[in-house]
Amino acid sequence: MKEIDWDQTIHQLAQAYPELPAILYDLGFTEITKPGMIHTAGRFVTLRQGCSMRKIDRESVKIRLQQEGFVFKED
Repeated sequence: MKEIDWDQTIHQLAQAYPELPAILYDLGFTEITKPGMIHTAGRFVTLRQGCSMRKIDRESVKIRLQQEGFVFKED
């Protein structure tokens, strides 16, 4: 099971699930593919914070990730 939490960092999630950055890019996290971004800002920015910073609707992120087989820990 691919379980994720809103408060995990982007770096932690990318390490656990290498396919996740491409999915997040499709959802509007366009900075994620810049060289080094996951290893710098991604080390302290959580998925929740990233949605807020990029003004991306968390519900749409949740739906897409669930479609990709991810399960969210309770908010």
